[in-house]
Amino acid sequence: MHRLWLLLILLSFGLHLPAQTEVPTTLLHATQCLVAKKILIPPKRGSLDLGYTIDTESYPGEKVLYLVEYTKVHSEGFVFTVFLSSKHGREGFNIQNNAKFRTSTRGWHGIDFVEDPLGGIWTQEHIVFAVKRIAKQPTVTVATEDVSVLPAGVNCEAYTDHPEKVTSQK
Repeated sequence: MHRLWLLLILLSFGLHLPAQTEVPTTLLHATQCLVAKKILIPPKRGSLDLGYTIDTESYPGEKVLYLVEYTKVHSEGFVFTVFLSSKHGREGFNIQNNAKFRTSTRGWHGIDFVEDPLGGIWTQEHIVFAVKRIAKQPTVTVATEDVSVLPAGVNCEAYTDHPEKVTSQK
């Protein structure tokens, strides 16, 4: 009996559940914009496995969010380039690029684009380095129902927009 209690105590110290990480607001709103613009189609049920990094150096005066949505394996997924802004108390998310990637020994710096991003070599280099930086960080799981509604105060634009079609929630 004492052995059973000892075993239970040892197991309780050895087993721990990871704490649920709160989704950063900027990441959540960017994902909601991608869904609102139908650039990212989330599963009907379940969750998205995301990673991100914010770049404030590559584009002088700009703040850029690189967002990765991983597929079932973390060696492939979709990467999105979103320019961030804030004006009159409204967050702005301007989606400027997307690509499908996978890790590969043949790819450039270990990344192979299955669907190429827009732009030239400079753009692709920045996306590759962002994907590699994101891969070194923990992922964030976001429930599908959390990305289906665009909150008030968020303004979304995308390279796919016609000038009169900016999505926002007032």
